[in-house]
Amino acid sequence: METHLEISSNTIIQLEKVSVFQNEVLVLANVNMAIERGEFVYLIGPTGRGKSSLLKLIYAQLPARDGVARVASYDLRTIKTKEIPYLRRKLGIVFQDFQLLTDRTVNENLLFVLRATGWHDKHDMQQRITEVLDKVGLTGKGPKMPNQLSGGEQQRVGIARALLNHPEIIIADEPTGNLDPATSEDILELLMNISKTGTAVLMATHDVLLFKRFPARTLRIDDGRVFEYQPANQK
Repeated sequence: METHLEISSNTIIQLEKVSVFQNEVLVLANVNMAIERGEFVYLIGPTGRGKSSLLKLIYAQLPARDGVARVASYDLRTIKTKEIPYLRRKLGIVFQDFQLLTDRTVNENLLFVLRATGWHDKHDMQQRITEVLDKVGLTGKGPKMPNQLSGGEQQRVGIARALLNHPEIIIADEPTGNLDPATSEDILELLMNISKTGTAVLMATHDVLLFKRFPARTLRIDDGRVFEYQPANQK
């Protein structure tokens, strides 16, 4: 059945009867979903069915045209272009392909984001970089270049980058897609632990074994709809 919404003051994402369009093509219709502070939620479904499009709507890369669409206190239907960077500071985004600047150290990658999002004090910036690297298990890796790190370590840098501005939710789009199974489990456990500290996590994945081994609330996209989903071994 379709998602039943329970809206509270801790609701980070609220979508009600929302349509998702990609290049004027309707991808998803009548989307209803709510995610609370500190929740870990999977978003699953076959490749090409709309997972990435839904995530892009959440971080305002695609427009919300109808229904109710609120993310981190912003109304996606009325948000102004100049407000979108401020919305995204409340969202940490983790990509499948890491998207690190390959000509800069880990520290410099993180420093670039802090400066771009309005940080100025050198001491505060370095302190925050140290904090997020510690949180993702990369203490002392700041001086390394991306090509000196394993794929799993590069994704941990991506997660550290997502944490810099104390986001209310992390949006992770296939974050384990380029990683081996053991490393994928490590990254998943890290994201789950982050959710336990109060930062919600919405993780898109098509790795069935992963979300079955580490059960959590699951939303499934299929046939142009979003549904609550419970794997057979979790019933």
